[in-house]
Amino acid sequence: MNALEYAQELIRFDSTSNLSNAAVSDYVEQVLKYLGCETERVEHTDSAGVPKVNIIGRKGSGTGGVAYFGHTDVVPTDGWSIPEHGPFEPTVRDGKLFGRGSTDMKGSIACMFAALESISDEDLKAPVYISCTADEELDHRGAIEIAQRSEIYKELTAGKAHGIVGEATSLDVVYAHKGGCQVVVTSHGKASHSSTREGLNANLAMIPFLQVAKAIYDETETDEKWFDDEFNPPTVCMNIGINDHTAAVNITPPQSICTLCFRPMPGTDVEAILHLLKMKADELKIEFHIRSHNPAFRRDPNSDFAQQAAKLSTGHPPKTVAYGSEASNFPEVENLILLGPGNITEAHKSDEWITLAQLERGQDVYAGLIREYCL
Repeated sequence: MNALEYAQELIRFDSTSNLSNAAVSDYVEQVLKYLGCETERVEHTDSAGVPKVNIIGRKGSGTGGVAYFGHTDVVPTDGWSIPEHGPFEPTVRDGKLFGRGSTDMKGSIACMFAALESISDEDLKAPVYISCTADEELDHRGAIEIAQRSEIYKELTAGKAHGIVGEATSLDVVYAHKGGCQVVVTSHGKASHSSTREGLNANLAMIPFLQVAKAIYDETETDEKWFDDEFNPPTVCMNIGINDHTAAVNITPPQSICTLCFRPMPGTDVEAILHLLKMKADELKIEFHIRSHNPAFRRDPNSDFAQQAAKLSTGHPPKTVAYGSEASNFPEVENLILLGPGNITEAHKSDEWITLAQLERGQDVYAGLIREYCL
């Protein structure tokens, strides 16, 4: 099968992050075994009690080689905008493959499957590893489970395999990306008719907290000590959300929730930001919860691996991106880059698609890297 055919099969599975990805993982394991891989299942239950499955496979033996990291979960399909077919009905039209996950990132996984299939078994002199995880779109739990529990992962890190995270980069090599930190702050009050003094408006404690959050936002957007010009934009891009869920204007809000998300870069003093936010929350006696914290990712753009991968793909110099990936969860992989087919601007859209040319080229690039480092 080629990359397009594998991608079509993968897209047919509804592996939205709030659902179990067991079915698509079973298919992944079946494919890896067909391709001659020894496989390992790492299962976990997510925070909502939903069973999830992570698959990692190895073909060949020895040290070094290539390790590919992908994820099988996809974002929700609410608002899918193509009436002719659903998000899990892969459709080819006008040189594009439409379907949820086509770009992010079942198309990428498909390219790696097809690349490995194109390599003769007897030619392998070093191993090829393929990891397909759950929950990348939520909290990277699958990648964390693989890194902590997988024996094959321990082997590939000890053997210094060359790592590829297959996120959509238009097949440019990415050597660094921002991290992600999400914070939820909750103020509790008491609902009552606003004409009385029986209630407690939860926003009254939230307002001074928001003032501190706004001050941090202003500082990180204007003070160059927070900047990193390797990135565009060069700031942590703090996003502040607020919702008191008020049903009517004459009810004192019993709850006010502030969500904050910022994207630290390598070297960003994340703890300083979190300390200021928590200190104000504690002073106001409102709840402070760190929902997730994925660190920034960076490797040497001038490494032999990054340079060779760039030469074999687009020829463009390695670059940075503002979005995050599972790469931040694999610190033990010394040689690690992002490199995948498709444009990130098409990911998560209501008509998600990837060009057939990118699928074909992605298969060739991955096969080229296998030949370079495994034959």
